[in-house]
Amino acid sequence: MTLTTLDPKSALVVIDLQQGIVAMDTAPHASADVVSRSAALAEAFRAQGLPVVLVRVSGGPAVPGRIEAAGGSRTRPEGWDVVVDELAPLGDVVVTKRNWGAFYGTDLDLQLRRRGVTQIVLTGIATSIGVESTARAAHEHGYHVTFATDAMADRSAENHQHSVDQIFPRLGERGTTAGVLELLASTR
Repeated sequence: MTLTTLDPKSALVVIDLQQGIVAMDTAPHASADVVSRSAALAEAFRAQGLPVVLVRVSGGPAVPGRIEAAGGSRTRPEGWDVVVDELAPLGDVVVTKRNWGAFYGTDLDLQLRRRGVTQIVLTGIATSIGVESTARAAHEHGYHVTFATDAMADRSAENHQHSVDQIFPRLGERGTTAGVLELLASTR
């Protein structure tokens, strides 16, 4: 997986690294590793004066439509939607979503465009749900998309790998946290 470039106006977009999500079992990377790698990226982006967007999912009614899967609106424990301490907002943009993807029904696109952002680097949980949905919309909105694939995880390794191998190459470039950090340091 080779990364080619980071635009001068790139942003880190971190998906759903909040108390209730990181408490789940994840694969192929432990949620603690995803948090640690995402925090390292956030620190580097902040140091370069680049935006960090922390996306969280919270409350509200379920999206309309018939589904067979269990879930939807249910009572969550107190603090379920609080961003993990390692990524506590430090002047960052915080976006609250009520759907899988971070663009629909939020001001994410507006926040990015106000800052002149042309490229996003994605991390988070779950690879095949929140990250993939956000990546698809970012691509449709004309952003260059980069995936730090070792800074994301899913409920199963198979779901994660399907997104990484089959979907992400059609939407952007894939790499590791170390690769993004190296590219960030070399282009600034």
